[in-house]
Amino acid sequence: MSKSLNLFKQPLAMHSTSPMTGYLRTGYCEVPASDMGNHAVAAEVTDEFLEFSARQGNDLRPIPGMKSGCKWCLCASRWLEAFEARGSEPAGDKIVPKVFLKATNEKALKKIVLEDLKKFAVDTEG
Repeated sequence: MSKSLNLFKQPLAMHSTSPMTGYLRTGYCEVPASDMGNHAVAAEVTDEFLEFSARQGNDLRPIPGMKSGCKWCLCASRWLEAFEARGSEPAGDKIVPKVFLKATNEKALKKIVLEDLKKFAVDTEG
């Protein structure tokens, strides 16, 4: 169990063990001091996002098992980049990964406004 908190100051929910995600590969989107990328956003990637991320210089596709539908702890800045680019991208909203709020680390709020995360949320606060 993680000692980290989610966006609602509740215990951080497990995100994925297949593939094993998280900066520490614990299945949780924990953000230790050594994580300069702030891998806080518990997301479900799409093919459109994987292509977008590769074009930005971070190709996640070589990770074993990485494909559309995978749950992954994303860097807050990369999620925000996709969110901000959706209007100018041919794929539109499909480049923005869906978010699991209860598994997203509160440290995501250092880069992303909660209301923006909620626009792409799979779950709710309660």
